[in-house]
Amino acid sequence: MNFPYFIARKYFLSGKKKNFINVISIISMVVVAIGTMCLILALSVFNGLEGLLRSMYGNFDPDIVIQPTSGKSFIYDSAYFDQIQSVDGVMGVSKVIEDNVLVQYKDAQRLVRMKGVGRDFDQFSGIKNVMVSGQFPLVRDSIAYALIGRGVQYDLSLSLKNDFYTLQMYYPKDIGPGVVNPSRMYNLLNIIPGGIFAIEKYYDDNYVFVPVEFARELLDYDNKLSSFDIYLEKGANSSQIKEVLQSKMGNRFQVKLGEELHSDLYKVLKIEKLFVFIILVSIIGIASINIFFSLTMLVIEKKKDISVLFAQGASTKLIRNIFLYEGCIVAFTGAGVGLLMGVSLSLLQQHYGLVGMGMESAVMNSYPVKIELLDVFLTVIAIVIITILASIQPAIKAGKSFSTHTLQ
Repeated sequence: MNFPYFIARKYFLSGKKKNFINVISIISMVVVAIGTMCLILALSVFNGLEGLLRSMYGNFDPDIVIQPTSGKSFIYDSAYFDQIQSVDGVMGVSKVIEDNVLVQYKDAQRLVRMKGVGRDFDQFSGIKNVMVSGQFPLVRDSIAYALIGRGVQYDLSLSLKNDFYTLQMYYPKDIGPGVVNPSRMYNLLNIIPGGIFAIEKYYDDNYVFVPVEFARELLDYDNKLSSFDIYLEKGANSSQIKEVLQSKMGNRFQVKLGEELHSDLYKVLKIEKLFVFIILVSIIGIASINIFFSLTMLVIEKKKDISVLFAQGASTKLIRNIFLYEGCIVAFTGAGVGLLMGVSLSLLQQHYGLVGMGMESAVMNSYPVKIELLDVFLTVIAIVIITILASIQPAIKAGKSFSTHTLQ
């Protein structure tokens, strides 16, 4: 006859050792829950850090950059500019001249990365969102101003309130032999500090923004540029526009998405996230050994009872499924609780910032988190696989025990 599963399970779990086995099952649930919660939290933090970096770099980097394939500059041709602007989805194009220069403020000196940008930079760049003091436009009332990284400001002890001192910029000339006058060996221009920005340590410690006309005069670039910074319309397909631009500009230029400028950093984050996932899944796998032991103990204790179940109409498949379902109940209950706790804590951190950075100078007051459905899905898949691996051997052992007692 067809023996009902719930009757078989109730009978199967009765006995003197039931409480001990239940304790082991509860411990397994708790460990799986904690491991799952930690996995969701860790992956969410990595997602938050990646989102934070993209947000910070998005304030500095354009959507697309066009650079010469070889060398650090190229001869500007208005045809290039017209070709770029003719592409659908392009909102603005900024001419860029970039190089290392020596800056001096009062008696302090240091090398910086000067980036001369066009007027479209003022209109479309996100740098205005990270200004900490001063004003944003690089040109106001036909007067050129410099935007200075906070780290450069600290090194130079620069004050925006002091109107008596300007920022002096030096750049070596391409001179020939026989020049003995030191003043003829470099170009020197003065510019007024107009604002301080704070994005990320590397940019804050190295970059100074100036108008492209100022940079062209300082570097004697005449009709040369370093690159084009391109800003796209909201919702535009950046990858598709990149391909169109590359076909228009030819092999003399390389077209890169803004995020490709930091591809190595994003790759490192993804590798770290992968290793954290593997380590925490391994911990959950080790915790699932308790499921294996509890089910194995159940098989050993219930060998004779399996024969009784067979005599009452149970099949080999039913006996095997009892063990598989028991393992699934333990693991999935723990995983469900862990997922609920992990997602809940991540949402609380995301909205209320429960755990702070612990540093006053930090970019954010609390750790950034972001929940991705793919992470939740992969976590569930990993737990399903671990559960099957932990439960299948005791289930097979129960089937063999069933066959043995049948023969007897």
